[in-house]
Amino acid sequence: MSVVTRFAPSPTGYLHVGGARTALYSWLFAKSQGGKFVLRIEDTDIERSTEQAKQAILDGMAWLGLDHDEGPYYQTQRFDRYNHYIDKLLADGLAYRCYMSSDELNAIREEQEKKGEKPRYPGTWRDRTDHPEGQPYAIRFKNPKEGVVVFKDHVRGEVSISNTELDDLVIRRTDGAPTYNFCVVVDDWEMGITHVVRGEDHINNTPRQINILKALGAPIPEYAHVSMILGDDGKKLSKRHGAVSVMQYRDDGFLPQAVLNYLVRLGWSHGDQEVFSKEEMISLFSLDNISKSASAFNTDKLIWLNQHYIKSLPVDEVVQHAKWHFVQQGIDLNNGPDLADVIKVQSERVDTLKELAQISRYFYEEFDEFDANAAKKHLRPVAKDNLIAVKEALTNVADWKPQSIQEAINNTAETLGVGMGKIGMPLRVAATGSGNSPSLDVTLALISQGTVVQRIDKAIEFIENRENS
Repeated sequence: MSVVTRFAPSPTGYLHVGGARTALYSWLFAKSQGGKFVLRIEDTDIERSTEQAKQAILDGMAWLGLDHDEGPYYQTQRFDRYNHYIDKLLADGLAYRCYMSSDELNAIREEQEKKGEKPRYPGTWRDRTDHPEGQPYAIRFKNPKEGVVVFKDHVRGEVSISNTELDDLVIRRTDGAPTYNFCVVVDDWEMGITHVVRGEDHINNTPRQINILKALGAPIPEYAHVSMILGDDGKKLSKRHGAVSVMQYRDDGFLPQAVLNYLVRLGWSHGDQEVFSKEEMISLFSLDNISKSASAFNTDKLIWLNQHYIKSLPVDEVVQHAKWHFVQQGIDLNNGPDLADVIKVQSERVDTLKELAQISRYFYEEFDEFDANAAKKHLRPVAKDNLIAVKEALTNVADWKPQSIQEAINNTAETLGVGMGKIGMPLRVAATGSGNSPSLDVTLALISQGTVVQRIDKAIEFIENRENS
């Protein structure tokens, strides 16, 4: 059997962390089995579905690199298929017209709740044929009254639900729209889905869907219902825990490789291994190794992984994602060194790509003023002569490379008979605007010689103004 999995989000909001993990598990299982991964947008909730949300899902999947082999399919474009099968069930006596109004049904449910009973449709119109003329009606599926639905879940083991627990499900509303549970069944059948990986909140839908599949004579896929993700405080993950939208993690400066690596470990493990390449995930992944327990989101661990990937990925891969942050912050990459070279010297110093762009601005554009604390400490009158001397030495460097730059700085310190700190720190503040940067030789080498000299002049002028104030 060729494995076919699917990710089927509803476009009523962004692609959230839980949905992304479900997509990842489904994608990994398909890839690990040499199968196909289908993307299906379940947009039957027309009032709540938006084009913006659909695009957010597609953007999130693309950013994570979870490519689909088929799709995206849209349920609103497949109503004719659902209605075809609903009409067939009606013709076969496996579905029926229900003329009960919502007010009537609500009154029945309120009465059931008062008695401590499970609210459910009582089957009023199941066998009636006295259909009123011109009245609106829904179509309900005739759920079996006897027997048990049993399925083996890859995460939860054997699940058994008595048919007496299930009422007759509406499969087409009074407005003519097919309902979610029925559309899912038809789609999974026609798209050849063999394995359904989804959140545990869908587990109550599974016996209903299995009964409809059986009524249609369709094969039953295998199921894996994954547990929810909790915040650090043990409560359901939400905005109060930080970013829950996948694209928010992009905006905050995380690499997709780090997010994927983090998500795969939220409920799945392979020994004590923490860092996985995508290729390793594919080769090692198994549905049967997904934990039954809920997972707690830990932002610190995600940050640690992100820092690891910024340092360890091939620099060209980091460049692809870092460029976006420089553009977002209005930094023109045409006015400075190759971004790959900047990443090489800054990667040990940052946790996120957003931070990388923030601290690298001086490589590409002039700063208006020096960092106040750094200037107060290092751009003092005592530093003026040292800066004048090192400026002259750097002006005379013929080969603007780290080694030559370092030699010029060393020679200046030696000539003046002062320690390196007396030269290096004022020079660092002059050249970068602050007291923090990678080693001075490589930092200056990435800034043009003319710019460095110009900035030293600016620092000397700053000191002179300070002397005269």
